[in-house]
Amino acid sequence: MNIQIYQVDAFTDKLFGGNPAAVCPLEKWLDEELLQKIAAENNLSETAFFVKKGKNFELRWFTPKVEVDLCGHATLASAHVIFNNLDYDEKQITFASASGELRVTTEDGLITLDFPSTPPSPVEIVPELAQGLGLEPKEVHKSRDYLALFETEDDILSIEPDFNILGKMDTLGFIVTAQGKDSDFVSRFFAPAVGINEDPVTGSAHTTLIPFWAERLNKKTLHAFQLSERKGELFCELTGDRVKIGGSAVTFLKGEIVLNGT
Repeated sequence: MNIQIYQVDAFTDKLFGGNPAAVCPLEKWLDEELLQKIAAENNLSETAFFVKKGKNFELRWFTPKVEVDLCGHATLASAHVIFNNLDYDEKQITFASASGELRVTTEDGLITLDFPSTPPSPVEIVPELAQGLGLEPKEVHKSRDYLALFETEDDILSIEPDFNILGKMDTLGFIVTAQGKDSDFVSRFFAPAVGINEDPVTGSAHTTLIPFWAERLNKKTLHAFQLSERKGELFCELTGDRVKIGGSAVTFLKGEIVLNGT
C-alpha cells in the first residue's frame, strides 16, 4: 500500500519560507501507531492526515512525537492540497477535528482558517519561564500555551531559549510576542516538550495572539509576522469567539510513501 504525500510551505508565498508541513490524503483511517511512525519519519513539525467523509473531511495532526489537537499551518497546507490537487471545486472546506469544526476558505490565492479563539489570562511570572527564555518578560499570560510579552521586536529576535528548562515545564508551548515595527505584532513559538524546539510559523498560537493583541490595540483586523529563521506572514481578524488566520502556501514536493516494508 502506498500513500500520497505532499510537502507544503505554509504562511508564505515563496519556497523555503513559512512553515513546512507534510500532508497525506487517506482513503480510510490507518492505525494510530502507523500514523505516528510516518510523522516521525517525515521529521517535520507537523504531518497532517485527512479522510474525505461525504462533502467534508476528517483531519488529524501529528508531530514527530505526539498527536496534537490543533495545528494551523498543517490545516492551511491540507487545504492548499485539496484546493489545488484533488479536483475540489468549492471555495470552502469543512474539517472535522479534535478541536471541533474548522472552516477554511480561499480567495485570490489567500487561504483563510476559521478557528476557535483561545484568549489568555494573566498569570504570575514563574522563575523557570524567565530562566528558560533568557529574558524577563513584561507580562505573562496563559491559555493552552504560555504567552510572554516583551517590549520590542528586537527583544523577540534576541531570545535564545534554554530548551532543557522549557521542556520540563507543564505546558505544550511558549509564545513570545511584542508589537511589530512593520506589523501590528510579531511572535516566536517554542514547544520542546512535543519535539519542536522552535516552530517556524504557528497558526494555533495565533488563536491566542489575535484576541490578546486585538484587545490591547483596540482593533479587530491585524497583520502579523512570526520571526523564525524561515519567517511567516499572517493576516488576522477577531470575529466574536473565533479568529480568522489568512496566509499563502506553496507546494515543495509531491510523492508517495511506500509501505511494503511494514
